[in-house]
Order: sequence, then structure tokens, then C-alpha cells
Amino acid sequence: MRSNKRNNKLSYFLTLLLCLCMLVGCGSGAATQVMLKAEDSETESYVETVQTESAENDPGDETEIQTAAETEIQAAAQVQSDDSKQKVVHIGTASAFNAADVPAYSGEPYTAVNNNEPYFTSDNLTTEAFENYSELDALGRCGVAYANVCLETMPTEKRGSISEVKPTGWHSVKYDNVDGKSLYNRCHLIGYQLTAENANQQNLITGTRYLNVDGMLPFENMVADYVKETDNHVLYRVTPIFTGDNLVADGVLMEGYSVEDEGDGICFCVYAYNVQPGITIDYATGDSWLSSEKGNSDSSSGGNSVVSQSAADKSGTQQAAVQTESVKETSAPVSTGTEYILNTNTKKFHYPSCSSVKQMKASNKKEYTGSRDDLIAQGYDPCKKCNP
Repeated sequence: MRSNKRNNKLSYFLTLLLCLCMLVGCGSGAATQVMLKAEDSETESYVETVQTESAENDPGDETEIQTAAETEIQAAAQVQSDDSKQKVVHIGTASAFNAADVPAYSGEPYTAVNNNEPYFTSDNLTTEAFENYSELDALGRCGVAYANVCLETMPTEKRGSISEVKPTGWHSVKYDNVDGKSLYNRCHLIGYQLTAENANQQNLITGTRYLNVDGMLPFENMVADYVKETDNHVLYRVTPIFTGDNLVADGVLMEGYSVEDEGDGICFCVYAYNVQPGITIDYATGDSWLSSEKGNSDSSSGGNSVVSQSAADKSGTQQAAVQTESVKETSAPVSTGTEYILNTNTKKFHYPSCSSVKQMKASNKKEYTGSRDDLIAQGYDPCKKCNP
């Protein structure tokens, strides 16, 4: 019995001990499981963080970032490249030109400059059409106008109105001794027939009728005829020359050079005087008067930039003049007529400076001084080139 009791107690104790062990084991296992879950959670969180950071630094994204940077560099390089092209196109007047070297006006509408060689360089030669017109300066004056003239730049439609443009120094004034009576024209730096520019204020200056027709038009016609005949390109640049803050240009530097034949067809560098025979001009304001009205310009200018056509001795520039309507009304200039060259065969009349005159047979050529209307009444038609 005692033995059985002992055995029973021992069994009970072992059972209790086993239960305790089981309880302890379960608790430890649960705790271990909780800890593992917590560690797993932290591990998962860490893994997610690493994966996120890794994703942010993924080589593919690095490639994208690098590509974006390269794109920006390439874009900047392209801008620089474009700027370089612009610099080639946007060429100012030649630095070698000095207006002080231009001889005084002596009766001819233009004079050769730099041995009649334009200031272009070999780097400027291109067969790509372009046009560039300088921004107006602080006084509203035009700057350099530069183009590569070709058939592509020439007009394809009828010329429009430019009357709304009022260039610096502009005055609407008329004299009977000026062809067409109006002293001033809105002079295209680059003629409409070359680049089809109408009312472009960056391409229009206040110029005398004499400058427009006798000084500039012959070269515009020359270039237009050459391009139409050859389909070649002509670098063409016109630079208005102003003294100080004067509103009216003293004249213009004109350069032309044919590209494909390296100047064989067109090559000139001339200075055209912005003057009007018989008229004195105050270039500072654009005011003008008959040269005989105030006598010597030096006595009436008060130090301003005024030059009389009969006493034009200022080296480098000749200055054009404009008269106000009030002055015009108080003086009645006497018309002396205009000089023309007639072609008795074709019944056309021309300005003496017209390129067609040089091609005219001596037997058909006749000088005439008088009015345009009288010639038309006699059956003559105005030349379409010089448009007298």
C-alpha cells in the first residue's frame, strides 16, 4: 500500500512536473514565436526600406537621370550651336570701315570704299538664305540690315503700304526742284525687290529721293537682275551711318558679294550719300530748306550738323535735309526739271544712273531735261528698273 502510495505520489509529481514543463515550454515557444514575428516584422520593414532605397537608386533610374542631364547638356550645346550660327548671320558693319575716310560729296551719288571690296570674310560665305535686321537703338534708329539674297527671299506678291512707318527724322515736305517733289522717301535698307520686306521699321530710314533713286537703287537692281538670271546667292549688307545722336543718317554703306562664283558676278562696297542737291539738311532733326534761303550752312547751323550741298566739305559724311511744311509754304522753289535718258528705240525713259543706260546703243540714247509728265505725253514709258 505504502509502495503504491509512493508510486502514486511519484506519478502525480511527475505528471505535475510534466505539466509544468509543458506549460513552461508552451510559454517559451509562444514568447519565441512572438519575438520571431516581431523580428520578422522589423526585418520586413527593413527589407522594404532597403528595397525602396534600392529602387530610388536603381541603375535604370540612374540611366534616366543621366539621360536627362545629357539632354540638358545637349540642349545647352544646341543653344550654343544655334547662337554660333546666329553670330555668323548677325554680322555687324565691318570694324575696318571708318566714315571719316569717305570723301566729301562732290556731285556723285556714291563713292567706292575699300577699293570696292566688301568687308565679308570666307566664313560668311553660305548658300543658306537668311535675313537679319538690327533692333532699333535707344533713339529709334535703324542698324545693320544683312541678308543672303536669293530667289527664296524675293517677293511673290504685290508690295504693300509702308506709309504707317515714320523713321527717325521723318518730315513730310516737298520741293519743286526734287524729282517727285517729296524730299524724303522711306528708304529700304534692303530693297523690297530683294527680301520682300514691307513696313518693317527695322529696315526703313529717312532718306532723300536722291539717295533712294540715284544712290541705292542701281545696286538693288544689279543684285536683283543677277539673282534672277543665275539663281545664285548674294551676301548683301547695308549699314546706315549716323553722326552722334543725329536722327537722319549721313549715308549708307552698301556691300554685295555673289557667293557661288566668289564675287565674279557681284562685288561692290560703296558709300551712298544721303543728300539732295539744292537742299540743305539739318541731320540732327531732319529739318531742311533751300540752300539759297540761308546761304552758307555754317552761319545758320548754330553748331548743329547741317551741311549745304554747295559747300559739303565735311570728311566722311554728307547730311540730308528735311524742311517743315511751314517753311515750304513760305518759299516757292522754282522747278528746274529733271534729267532723264531716253531710249528713242524702245520709247523708255530712265534715270542717268540706271543700269539699262549702259547697255543702250549710242544711236538710241538721248538726254532730256524736263518733267516726267511731259515725257509720258510724248509717248515715253518709265523704265521698270529705275522707276523714274
